[in-house]
Amino acid sequence: MRSLITYLILLLGVTNLVAQNPIKIGVAGMTHGHVHGLLGDKNNKDIVIVGIAESNTELVDRYQKMYGIDQSIMYSDLEEMLDKTKPDAVLGFGNIYDHLKIVELCAPRGIHVMVEKPLAVNMDHAKKMKALADKYKIELLTNYETTWYGSHEKLYEEVQKGAVGEVKKVMVNDGHKGPKKIGVEKEFLSWLTDPKLNGGGAIIDFGCYGANLMTWLNKGEKPLSVTAVTSQLQKENNPNVDDESIIILKYKDQVGVVQGSWNWPIGRKDMEVYGEKGVITAENHQDVNIKISTGYNTYDREDFHIKERSYPYNNPFSYFAAIINKEIKVTPYNLSSLENNMIVVEILDAARKSAKSHKEIKLN
Repeated sequence: MRSLITYLILLLGVTNLVAQNPIKIGVAGMTHGHVHGLLGDKNNKDIVIVGIAESNTELVDRYQKMYGIDQSIMYSDLEEMLDKTKPDAVLGFGNIYDHLKIVELCAPRGIHVMVEKPLAVNMDHAKKMKALADKYKIELLTNYETTWYGSHEKLYEEVQKGAVGEVKKVMVNDGHKGPKKIGVEKEFLSWLTDPKLNGGGAIIDFGCYGANLMTWLNKGEKPLSVTAVTSQLQKENNPNVDDESIIILKYKDQVGVVQGSWNWPIGRKDMEVYGEKGVITAENHQDVNIKISTGYNTYDREDFHIKERSYPYNNPFSYFAAIINKEIKVTPYNLSSLENNMIVVEILDAARKSAKSHKEIKLN
């Protein structure tokens, strides 16, 4: 009994360690709609925001009123914010093109960085970012909403156990009606539909999810080739970028189909893994089902409802804090890792080339 009590005390101490050492967070940009997830996370004891850099004064004023942000932590220039507040880490919530500039300013100062998906607009930017992260030994992570899905963790575990046999095909479907139709804020819309600042349209915005998940499922194995088709079905809303994309990833022994769209009538983030014996489906962030074939079109079905992932894997900012405080490590090719997301950018680069040339692009 005494040893059990001692164990529980030690466990409690480890659980509370991150909360006792909150990391100082700087925020680079506020034009990404996902910033609401950070500003609204008032009860997170693992982080403290010490500075926010945003040059759009209208946006700053609106968010200050919305979230009660103290004027003293607001800056119009990122470099000034870094030098005056000296954060442990920076979260990037601006356009994707600016991710490189964030790392260029943070890495030499020893400041860790997490950006919103994807890592970079192209491989040239991604390689420069990785070189800086390696040189200055900082963490450089990429945040996806789907990383924190309990359903994806369950799906991964079942695939690794061989629940449906050898995997032959994976389908990942992500998207919604389109940024303008769902009413994203004008500051977000302005760069989300800009081919330079976003790198593309739906193929980047939602194609990155499937590339990320496929790389994770395959433990870092790159596809042999990438073939993509894009369309522009809402020219009036997305005049400069695609809004419909299908990416086919050919591996040695399987195929991945990534459908990123701004034309789904109902928003979705789901995936299916087909094996020789059956199929595992993550229907949303909580629900998973496994169907094992019993005949031509018959099967046994098992359903799972996953409440949420365990702490700190249930929150991107708590996870980032735990990494910086050396409570946990970024495992190779996991969803947030630099290794995984370098491959994601390589896949997206190839997908754009394929869509433009109408040819299959082979990867090295």
